[in-house]
Order: sequence, then structure tokens, then C-alpha cells
Amino acid sequence: MYIIIAILLFGVLIAVHEFGHFAAAKLCGVRVNEFSVGMGPLLFQKTRGETAYSLRLLPLGGYCAMEGEDEESTDERALNHQSFWKQFAILVAGAAMNFLTGFLILLCLYAGAEAFYTAEIVQFADGFPYEGADGVMVGDVIYRINGERIYTRSDVATILQFKSRGDTMELVVLRDGQKLTRTLEKQTYTDAEGNEYRAFGFTYGGIVEATPLLKLKIAWYNTLDYVRLVRLSLQMLFSGAAGVEDLNGPVGIVSTISSMGKETEAQEGMAAAIETVLYYGALIAVNLAVMNLLPLPALDGGKVLILVINAISMRLLHKKLPQKLETVINAAGFALLMALMLFVTFHDVWKLFS
Repeated sequence: MYIIIAILLFGVLIAVHEFGHFAAAKLCGVRVNEFSVGMGPLLFQKTRGETAYSLRLLPLGGYCAMEGEDEESTDERALNHQSFWKQFAILVAGAAMNFLTGFLILLCLYAGAEAFYTAEIVQFADGFPYEGADGVMVGDVIYRINGERIYTRSDVATILQFKSRGDTMELVVLRDGQKLTRTLEKQTYTDAEGNEYRAFGFTYGGIVEATPLLKLKIAWYNTLDYVRLVRLSLQMLFSGAAGVEDLNGPVGIVSTISSMGKETEAQEGMAAAIETVLYYGALIAVNLAVMNLLPLPALDGGKVLILVINAISMRLLHKKLPQKLETVINAAGFALLMALMLFVTFHDVWKLFS
């Protein structure tokens, strides 16, 4: 069941992305030749006005075919004849819809919350050497760790995982409206059973009432956290801290959602499992938004980059990049992305059966 839910979730998120392009194109007066929900063989099609609305067999997304999107067109309502800002709005609208979808999913999940944990420091380990007015105090709220803003309690663990500086932490706390910078070093402590362990020595996690405004803020902060998670993951990939083999494609994502759903249902019941899947769905939605805006050929970000280059070229040289060159660049980018997708998919399948 969770495999089916994951596939449908993936399809819906891609369809939402394409609907963003479709809605923006219609608002900007661009001719849309076809808007399809699903891919593959045609199941149903109805033409209204100038646009064919299609339903296709495979629930794996959809597409929005705009006049003048991938070729020159003489139609004055073609995408290639629109102003810079109209083209820009249409190209980024898909990512914007995915981002908004992630935010709305989180907002719905938090609708019934009664309280939220905060990043307030609540306790120190015995022997903690930095306690005091010149160090840190109970009631201080963690504002930044190692240069990264802390919005929610879960951010602390995330940042310590992705931006660890070994045994040193640069900490910024809020106290009485002031931001105070502190440098902490891990110390050796002893737990209740007499076992020694290395840690920074503080516990965090205050509790605040979940007012409507706070629910809105937490949903927004978590959406921003998902954007940061993608950025930190890409930084690890480009720095060599992570490899291509650490990437997950559609097969890996579906497998992860299925495993998470089954495990959560076994431990906490169906309602908790659906909630977990929706959290992951919000993460995927924001991930799609960010990845689609990367300045790579064939992605929306690559098209935006070419749009910007053409705008600069027209201002300086009074000419655009040749359409054939754009087509070759996008085709090469698409081929590379498909090759990467095939590699990642093969690796996902290999992990499933190894």
C-alpha cells in the first residue's frame, strides 16, 4: 500500500509543478497547446479553447506544452515572444508551486498541534564549565550554531550533523533580546551508570503553546529548513563528503517512504504512518523546487540562466543565443540528467536486492 501511496505522491508533486507553469502561462497570455496529468499512453483528452487537456496512463507527473517553449514560433503569444519578466515568472512558477505545496502540507500537519519544542537551553551536565553570565545559562535560546541559523529544536541536531567542527562549537544564543556569541568545547562527562562520554554538555528543548501564528511560523521555518537541507546535501556532494552513490532516485525514494510507513504503522498505528509519509512528501516537494532551480541545462534553472544570458546579450550585443545552440545545450543537459537518473535508479535497485 505504501508503495502505491509513494508513487501517487510523486506523481501529484510533479503534476503540481507542471500546473504552476500552466497557471502562470495562462495568466501571462501564453498559448498552451496541451496540459497533461500523467505520462505515457493517452486515456482521455478534451480540447477547450486552444488547449488540449489530457489524462495519461502512468501517474508519474505530467507536462505543460507551451507554444515556443523549445522551438522558435511566429505566434505572438508564444513563450519566446514574451517579455523577460513574463518568461521568468512562468519558468519559476513550477518550483514556486512545489515550495508552496511543501509549506501547505506542513501547515496542515501542524494544525492540530497544542505545543512546540523550542531550542531553549534547559539543563547542563554535571561539571559543565561554561555555565554563567559570561558563558551560557538556562533560558538562553540557541540562535545560531557554526554559522547556521537555528529555527526549531530539530535544527540543532541537523546542523551538528552537517556542519560539525569536531570538538568545537561556535554558539550564538539569545538572552534578554541580545545575541551573545560563545565558543564551547566538548568535555568528558559521566552518566548515571558511571559511563564516560564526550559531549558539549547542555540539554535543550523548551515548550511553548502552539498559537495559530506560531503554527504558521513553524511551518514556514520547517519549509526553509528543507531548503537548507538540500543546500547542505549539495555542499557535501560537491566537497566530496558524500558521493553520487549516496543519492536516492525515484526507486530509492519510493522504497524509503514504504519502509518508513510500514515501520511507523507497526509502532504507532496507521494515522502516525500517514503523517510520517506526509512529512516526507513535504520534504520531496521542497527538494523538487530547489533542484529544479539549479542552473543546469534542461532544468527550469538552466532555462532561467539562458533567459538571463539572452537579456544581457541583447543589451550589450543586440543579439540572442542562436535557437539551435539553446536546443543543443538543453538536449545535452537532458541526456546527462537521464544518464545520472539511470545510474541512480540502477544503484537504488542494487541496494534493494543486495
